Amino acid sequence: MTAVTEFLHHMLADDASSASLRSYAYELLAWFRFLWAVDIPWQRAGRAEARDFALRLKMAKKPPRQRRPDAPRPGEVNPITGKATLGERYAARTRRHARAAVRSFYEYHREMHGQPLVNPFPKARAGEEDLNAHHNPMEPFRRPSRRAEYQPKEPRRIPRSIPDRAFNDLFAALTCNRDRALVAFYISTGARAAELLGVTRALLAPEDQTIGVIRKGSRALQHLPASTDAFVWLKLYQREIRDLVPAGPGDPVWWTLRRPFRRLEYDAARMVFNKANAVLGSNWTLHDLRHSAAKRMLADPHLTLADVQWVLGHAHITTTQIYTEPTIDEVVPQVLAHHARRAAQAATPPTPAPGYRPEVLQTLFGAAPLGGDQA
Repeated sequence: MTAVTEFLHHMLADDASSASLRSYAYELLAWFRFLWAVDIPWQRAGRAEARDFALRLKMAKKPPRQRRPDAPRPGEVNPITGKATLGERYAARTRRHARAAVRSFYEYHREMHGQPLVNPFPKARAGEEDLNAHHNPMEPFRRPSRRAEYQPKEPRRIPRSIPDRAFNDLFAALTCNRDRALVAFYISTGARAAELLGVTRALLAPEDQTIGVIRKGSRALQHLPASTDAFVWLKLYQREIRDLVPAGPGDPVWWTLRRPFRRLEYDAARMVFNKANAVLGSNWTLHDLRHSAAKRMLADPHLTLADVQWVLGHAHITTTQIYTEPTIDEVVPQVLAHHARRAAQAATPPTPAPGYRPEVLQTLFGAAPLGGDQA
């Protein structure tokens, strides 16, 4: 489609990442396949087609994938992590992204070519989309009073961090120094999975105890502090692969274990992580390590919220604030301790008010005086 190609070229010129181009292309492909099925040209699509497309995404099941016989059922909750597996239907965030991609495609052609005259996916009430045009990063984002039509409700973001005991079990399940070094860097720097996998040898600074990563959004170079253990595991890994892989400044740090040696990509790193999950029966993800790093740093009273924001690379401090919310692993023990204190308080007899004689209370209640001495 010429119209789609033109739009993607516009995104590329607007400095969109390759991942964004890929995701938008897939969403537009789904939209055009829907229009082809109902035999409607894309220029003539209207509110009815947008409604039916939104209903299809909400009700239709995702294409089936081949699964292992012992794989959990879609939507099943893992008993160890408390996290549900991906469901059979498209998540609300996926549907929101599809709507945003199609809407931006039509808005581009309306502004550039004046057609079509109507965007199938309308914007929110007049003025609602500009609520945060001059947003103060120190204040929370204001939400529109009314959602745009066919816009799924935004689910509440609850970051899932790995408890310390579960992390120790996970680390013990790793089988090589490369994986131990990777996980140690993830948990101490809070870097995204792709950011850490893209590190070259020139970006390592053991003398400063930092590692340089290219940030996902800004694509800026940022040197992140890492733990001493991470560099120890890295040194052990580098000794194992010495003289086996190129060691120039621009060469990658992380390599595959099998020959021929290649740069370690995200899918391969995820599969390595899944092997450890299979041993434990859990379903932690690489991104959970980033959440865990954020929770650990915020638990340190010597680090401010702005410090953690800088380490995580968040553009707005309100994004970092979601990690200040307590998790279920933190709330449940606190509430159970509260119930235990209440039970202990109820079992302890109250102390009588001063001025009452113990023998009078004993005669009145027919038992040992409350809070008194039976001697």
